[in-house]
Amino acid sequence: MRIWGVQQVPVTIREIADKCGLPANLTGRVLNDYIEIDEQTRRRVLDAARELGFPMTRRIQGSFTRNLGVLFVDESYSGLTHPFFAAMLNAFKAEVEAHGYDITFINHNIGAHHSTFLEHCRTRNVDGVCLACVDFYSKEVEELLNSDIPCVTVDHPWKGHPCVLSDNRSGLKLLVDYAVSLGHRRIAFISGQRNSEVTEARITAFTEAMKAHDLPIPKGYLVEGRYDETDVVRALVSKLLDRLDRPTCILLPDDASYFGAQEAIREHELRIPADISVAGYDGIRLTQSLRPQLTTVRQNSEELGRRAALQLIERLEHPGAEKFEPLTIPVNLIKGATLGWCNEW
Repeated sequence: MRIWGVQQVPVTIREIADKCGLPANLTGRVLNDYIEIDEQTRRRVLDAARELGFPMTRRIQGSFTRNLGVLFVDESYSGLTHPFFAAMLNAFKAEVEAHGYDITFINHNIGAHHSTFLEHCRTRNVDGVCLACVDFYSKEVEELLNSDIPCVTVDHPWKGHPCVLSDNRSGLKLLVDYAVSLGHRRIAFISGQRNSEVTEARITAFTEAMKAHDLPIPKGYLVEGRYDETDVVRALVSKLLDRLDRPTCILLPDDASYFGAQEAIREHELRIPADISVAGYDGIRLTQSLRPQLTTVRQNSEELGRRAALQLIERLEHPGAEKFEPLTIPVNLIKGATLGWCNEW
């Protein structure tokens, strides 16, 4: 182990990999005693590890499996095809593999046996877990987060664990401010389901931004919807369009909702944005290719995944130096063509 002054600086897997000229994930497998590694490669890695001062006792004792769990519970069943979370998880996977770790998806089933999330983590002997797109208010998720397994959370702070957040409050404020700058005064917001910090942050930002512009929020203008549920949003948009005081602008829970909103608007024989303006949230590529191009807030999903990986690895490889202040990733406004000028005032 290297010593700079009086501070011991742990050797990382990547440093060992660089020294012996091998990929970090292969180096991690050697240090984890994977049986399929050939002897020449094994000796090459172990010699480099000893030369750099890697604590071999840690390897022998097996305190690290170099296996990280990912808990991803998608209520809409779009799974890894969901463009936002797919990009985030792909970035997480790439970063942890570059540091010599593997990943295991945590679920309820191990073969025919039903288990809790914590039981699955224990069975797979994971070093740590990344939690994304889960119901943080469920008892099983709380059980895992309150255990001794190191975790990193995405978009939901949890005491005692590092967290990576997208700047949801700034994102909603950007949308409201932009709509107001184009003359809109009757602005409605369909949120996602209220079981996440993401939704609460956006609702708070919406109400604060409307208040800052001295704009009322009529009853029914702030309504709970669901993320990635086009049929639900379609019905809610239709209901808003049936009002005598219908909004001139509707903010949607996410970009996928745009497809449901389009159908409802066409059914009412209205045009986007000439008769009604809409905006999404996420900045996924698919909706940016549509015409009219969707106005939205782009979340940096790749950076969320990458930084979540680095936060978790930092906690595992440098215990005792943890700082659990949430890390906020900036967002940016995409001024598409679905939010236009309002000439009613």
